[in-house]
Amino acid sequence: MTGQFVRFGLVGVINTGTYYLSYLILLWWLPYLVAHIAAFALSTIGSYFLNVYITYRTRPAWRTFLLFPLTTVANFTITTGGVYVLVDLAGMNDKAAPLIAAAAAVPITFVVSRTIMVDRKPTTTPTSDEEPARG
Repeated sequence: MTGQFVRFGLVGVINTGTYYLSYLILLWWLPYLVAHIAAFALSTIGSYFLNVYITYRTRPAWRTFLLFPLTTVANFTITTGGVYVLVDLAGMNDKAAPLIAAAAAVPITFVVSRTIMVDRKPTTTPTSDEEPARG
């Protein structure tokens, strides 16, 4: 599981960069919360595929693709609430606040993501937690 968490973190860095670049571009035309929501939605699709191939080393499937947005519920709640609190209540710069809010969401998002993406079927042979066996 440690290896998965490290890979999840690396994917998160890539995804955060994608989100943040999208956010900054959208911020030219949209209010900060609308830009945040749009950038978040776009980056969620990319995050699914990065997590499938890199973090969990599995195949994409409609089931996990359709369930994957559930992993973003905790992330979305923490980051959106965090962006609002940091910008409107704490007076933080609207360009820096999403980065702080995103960091706070990482551990919770990993647990939810792993629950959805990792096959929990019992195996007949011992395997590493890095590569779940497929039945």
